[in-house]
Amino acid sequence: MQITQVSPHLHFNGQCEAAFKFYEECFGGKIEYMGTFAGTPAEGQIPAEWRNKIIHATLRLPAGVVTGTDVPPGRYEQPKGFSVTLQFKDAADAERVFKALAENGKVGMPLQKTFWSPLFGMLVDRFGIPWMINCEQAG
Repeated sequence: MQITQVSPHLHFNGQCEAAFKFYEECFGGKIEYMGTFAGTPAEGQIPAEWRNKIIHATLRLPAGVVTGTDVPPGRYEQPKGFSVTLQFKDAADAERVFKALAENGKVGMPLQKTFWSPLFGMLVDRFGIPWMINCEQAG
């Protein structure tokens, strides 16, 4: 067996497009695909007001890929039991991204020095996604 990549697939309650546009800017990535339910086989299985929501989005980052979707009404559950971890070499990048993700979100642990990292912090962003920001030790 050879796993070629592990990628988080994020679920949203109607904010996937806004989230991915924000992540594209915040992380320095590129949205490779963003399609709506309209015109797909799933279109007839969702309410008409949901057809312009995102069925699938792909964001290419320097270190991997993040995908996401808007979960149809009544099926969305707040993420729990995991966090998406972003590893940084540069403390300034870690601080900038943490600050951006924390805006209108909820900080669980402020960005700070730990025994394993010069900077580590946890938060849930404005879109309900849990993140951990970790800065690598120098050397």
